[in-house]
Amino acid sequence: MSQGPGDPAAVGGAEPAVDSPEAALAVAEEVLERALRGGATEAEVLLTAEDSALTRFANSEIHQNVAERSLEVNLRFVVGSRVAVIGTDRIDPSGLRNLVGRAATIARSCEARPDWPGLPAPQPAPGRAPVAWAAGTAEASPEFRAEAVREIIAEADTAGVLAFGSFSTDSEIIAVASSTGIRAAARRSASQLLTVHTSPDGGNGYAEAVAMDATTIDARALGREAAAKARASDNPVDLPPGDYPVVLEEYAVVDLNDMLGYVGFSALAVQEERSFFEPGKRVGSELVTIVDDATDPVGLPTGFDYEGIPKQRVTMLEAGVCRDLVYDSATAARAGRTSTGHGLPAPNPWGPFPLNAVWSAGDASRDELIGGLDRGLLVTRFHYTNVVHPKLAIVTGMTRDGTFLVEGGRLVGPVRNLRFTQSYVDALAAVRAGGRERRALRGMLGATVVPALRLEAWTFTGATQH
Repeated sequence: MSQGPGDPAAVGGAEPAVDSPEAALAVAEEVLERALRGGATEAEVLLTAEDSALTRFANSEIHQNVAERSLEVNLRFVVGSRVAVIGTDRIDPSGLRNLVGRAATIARSCEARPDWPGLPAPQPAPGRAPVAWAAGTAEASPEFRAEAVREIIAEADTAGVLAFGSFSTDSEIIAVASSTGIRAAARRSASQLLTVHTSPDGGNGYAEAVAMDATTIDARALGREAAAKARASDNPVDLPPGDYPVVLEEYAVVDLNDMLGYVGFSALAVQEERSFFEPGKRVGSELVTIVDDATDPVGLPTGFDYEGIPKQRVTMLEAGVCRDLVYDSATAARAGRTSTGHGLPAPNPWGPFPLNAVWSAGDASRDELIGGLDRGLLVTRFHYTNVVHPKLAIVTGMTRDGTFLVEGGRLVGPVRNLRFTQSYVDALAAVRAGGRERRALRGMLGATVVPALRLEAWTFTGATQH
């Protein structure tokens, strides 16, 4: 972040460079000191500095390359039980004075919160901090991303289809300092390469990879996968709605993970009595275990949450049985627990979420998963999904980018996309096999590591026009 000589920020003094976790923590501590001097009885500062870059391509050509450097300071300013949250992207002296002054004014005009539990206290880390940053991502150039896109387009050209998609690389510094003694700072990185290939005969194929280290992504393999799927889904035919056994590829399983995390495994959802979760209750197949593990190197590791609390490994579902939930400081205080390190930036009306879910692997190959279908469907992914009934985790949506009829354990051909209305809890109970290979993918709730699954039934309610 930089200012010209005529910018307001330059008048108040030069901004410090935030180019390391130590520098970020130093700024956070300065804001904290200013807040306490400004009348806060408690205060928490979250600072994030991010370098993001994105290369987009369409019609098998790169059409956009953008880069952004951003910085944000989020201040939670507490006076008694009156809480204000305010942010800024200025860290010069004048900007910080303005931030604290506004926060103090707003806090004193807020209504008191009788249920205010106070800011969280420091917690010991459960182990060594995970490696969460890779130089290969932080140093990724436009040429590096363009070369990956070139490999994807080459596979599209070979198959006679068009490639669309994006390649993003992000490097972030995060720091948290609070009046309760929390001090946490780290680097982390993330990259995502995704592509949709379209065929002139109506087929579509999708492929995606997510990694902490962008240099580990195999772009050619993704291009080959999407191109093959696009050609295989040419000229789809209609299929009547009904209940069909299915194989859900990893991209579709991500949607299960997101919705179950959103309506089920959040402590706030349980406290508000809108979750299916009951400790010890069997809701799924014994083949399904889901943990939230921010140290898993296959996903996007991170050491602490946005409140500076170390990430705990939480087993949410064990062999189909409900075990535990994810908590932030507010939901933990209500439950007489300690936070599991799943707090989001304040103000946060959504509660905690499992942002690093890892599903257990099965023992089947992709061919074996499909081979177990006498007559059913192979589903690449879902889209436009929405919750119909939170308590029962009933979701409606559509298939996308490759839906195929399977008979006698063999792919017969593509079918038009179908609409569905399905309880995702019932889907857990219907799992009959899991893939031995797992993928790291990005969803609505962070990054997840998932296998493909075979289910004995999925309810399709109608056809789409495409």
